[in-house]
Amino acid sequence: MGDVVSSHLDESRREMITARTRDVMTQFGDLYEKQYAVALFNFVRVEIEGGGGAQSQLLHRKDPLAGHTIFSGSLFQYLEENRKWRNRFVFIPNSYAINLYESKAAHDRNLHPKISINCAGYKALTSMEEYVELLNSSLSEIKAKPSNAPFIKCPTQFPLILWHPYARHYYFCVVTEKEQKKWHAVLQDCVRHSNNALSEENTVQTPAFTDSVRRYRQVKGHYGTWEMMCGSPPQILANLVLETLQPELRNEIGPRLKGKLQDRQRKWMLISDAVYRQVLTQTNGQYAALVNACEAQKPSLDARLRGDMDMLVTTKEHVIGKIRALVMPKAEQLLRSSIQSYLGSILEALMEPTSRGFAEVRDTFFKEVVEISKNSLNGGGKDKLGEQLERLSMLAFHPVKMQSGYQQMQQLNLEGLQQRFDVSSPNVFVSRAQILMREQMDNAVFTFEQLLHQALEAQGEEDLCKNIQKCQDRVIKKYDYDSSTVRKKFFREALLQIIIPYMLQQLAPSCTPELPRFQELIFEDLSHFLLVENMYEEVVLQSVSKDIMMAVKEAAVQRRHNLYRDSIVLTNSDPNLHLLEETPSVDWGAKFGSDGGEGGEEKGFRGRRKQVVSMIQLEGLPIPYESCLEVPGVELIPEEDGDFAEDDSEENEENPGQSENPKSPDSVTQIRDLINPVVEVVLPGPEEDATTGTETTNGTITMEDGLQEEVTHVTTIVGDSLSKSKSIMEELMGSRKQKELQDEAAIQRAIKEMEMAVQEEDSEQASEQEASEQEVSEQEASEQEASEHAADASDTESQPLATDCGSRNDDSGFQSPTNEAETITNGSDPTADLVDVELLLA
Repeated sequence: MGDVVSSHLDESRREMITARTRDVMTQFGDLYEKQYAVALFNFVRVEIEGGGGAQSQLLHRKDPLAGHTIFSGSLFQYLEENRKWRNRFVFIPNSYAINLYESKAAHDRNLHPKISINCAGYKALTSMEEYVELLNSSLSEIKAKPSNAPFIKCPTQFPLILWHPYARHYYFCVVTEKEQKKWHAVLQDCVRHSNNALSEENTVQTPAFTDSVRRYRQVKGHYGTWEMMCGSPPQILANLVLETLQPELRNEIGPRLKGKLQDRQRKWMLISDAVYRQVLTQTNGQYAALVNACEAQKPSLDARLRGDMDMLVTTKEHVIGKIRALVMPKAEQLLRSSIQSYLGSILEALMEPTSRGFAEVRDTFFKEVVEISKNSLNGGGKDKLGEQLERLSMLAFHPVKMQSGYQQMQQLNLEGLQQRFDVSSPNVFVSRAQILMREQMDNAVFTFEQLLHQALEAQGEEDLCKNIQKCQDRVIKKYDYDSSTVRKKFFREALLQIIIPYMLQQLAPSCTPELPRFQELIFEDLSHFLLVENMYEEVVLQSVSKDIMMAVKEAAVQRRHNLYRDSIVLTNSDPNLHLLEETPSVDWGAKFGSDGGEGGEEKGFRGRRKQVVSMIQLEGLPIPYESCLEVPGVELIPEEDGDFAEDDSEENEENPGQSENPKSPDSVTQIRDLINPVVEVVLPGPEEDATTGTETTNGTITMEDGLQEEVTHVTTIVGDSLSKSKSIMEELMGSRKQKELQDEAAIQRAIKEMEMAVQEEDSEQASEQEASEQEVSEQEASEQEASEHAADASDTESQPLATDCGSRNDDSGFQSPTNEAETITNGSDPTADLVDVELLLA
């Protein structure tokens, strides 16, 4: 497909893309330099005057993911180059980048990944129908009918797709629905984290960047929220360029694409990805140069700000007063006629799923701590306790356990309001709320750890359960207060994000032309820090802030949302608690568990616990089959023309016996199996009477190597091999019959020897009479004993080894003969259901 990209993206078109990107970056750079100075002024003013919101009750952890990884496992990836599915080992570090390797061995050797995916701007999908729908929305002129099959044929029913409007798409699949749900949660977490790449700790660069992007889009006529405001600044700028560039290229290149519908879709995606990579490379370099230039001027700007702060504040208040006189009457009229009646419905739509999500996060934390308390009461041991506390420390970053709270927020529905207020998608608010949920969970966990560690240091481990409960109660109260504060702030910001763009768009025709005359009121030396456009937006924001605050206060009174009223101030019951915020996280593994030692032992408990999400293991399947290590159903993919089987055989030849490598036992069950080997055999038996169960028995069986092993236990499960069952049954029964026949032969030999002795000793009459009597008595005894053995053997042949667990049992614990035995011995239908028997060898 390389020739497709080169033929449609020739040198002239690539130069056009470079020029367009340069123009966008030039316009953005002018805005960024102005907004950088304004953001620096606001930062220095807050630093001098002080201020801020309510103090958080929970502690904040600085680097929660230090020394941890998120997930690793195996997936099948579709390779577009040769249209084949290949197994890939996936490793996700704490940066949330998805790294794909040829195999786990390649990762263990620290080789570079085949592909590293930055998930910013992507969507994680679980159905081909949803993918086709998004594909059609991004390729307006190259649409597929809903009935048309996509060009990707998934070998399983559980696909996983990463979709991006501009960049390359990635296709994966798994073999079970359980795996699909877990992987989907992991991929969604990667997308969520990557989209939140703008650091809030950078109080100058981040507001300067966001205001510049918003101002640029407003100049182009886009006032509403923007769904592609996600990722790092260079990625956002690439999205900004392609927002207008991609439709133009699609209109030019789309009609020239040849072939079937699926081929044209595939070709366009390759072209779009090539354009995106070219634009992203350019925005990376130009944005870095822009930031460096602004940072170089920061010391001189900061010195001027601190010297002229009083004059700047006075001038700003004077100009804002003039702008307010112009804007407020129009803004208030707009509020009364078009906004106030919608505030309640917007707020209600936001509060319902958000409150449920934060409540679910609270319940998740509560349940995890209760499990730890149960372990301490039941005497689970320090190792178990240390392992549980280590898992708790990463609870906020466990996408599967946090999924219940995240899913509540995904039910946000702004239908009917999106078109009126120009809201592109509710995903902007969904992602933000989910990030806040994760932060609150991590704050609660970190606070609990610090309180528990403090209590254990002071009081010891005698009342561990009581200390856990006390710490849990204190943290829950702090969580309720902090989550209420965070939610109210989120509601206010969301309402502003929805309403302010609408107001600016409605007021623009009458107010924007009047703004340049207010620039004359600002001295030229101060004009770098005071922009009329920013002050105008502040006035519009102030006009609606009062109504928004009143709406949120009224909602706080409703108990169903579990919000604190603003009049309630929770005093800090732990005045010294915030001193613990600077302390590192507690290493519970070292405190309660084993440090693991050195070398290979380090890869044990401590090595496993450093991964936030455990490996996915399918229930009932051995470890080699976890996460579909073999391609299922590849013969169902007609476009491959049978190449899968050949390639798979080649891989098996390259890695002979890969699945047969010996592994060390990982559990008590595996160690027991090494001591008492298990052999699976099949015995016939009706399905309705055959149930799974284990019996104690005695007998021997000859193994393939000729050694005889003693059978100690028999476990029955349903099976389907008649011939194998007969041979093993005969072998098992034959071992007992052989022993009985040997005893009979020994008795017969003794009788013959005695008869010969009688014939040879004719001279001893008295002894002969005595010997004859003894001979008769022993013969009678031997005949009686032989007949008893024969009866026992016949009973044993007719008695099955495994019967229904609910059948009649005698006092000795052995099962009595049943009708199933008569069916087997008298000749049953060869197609009858069978019973598998596991023989536990001593």
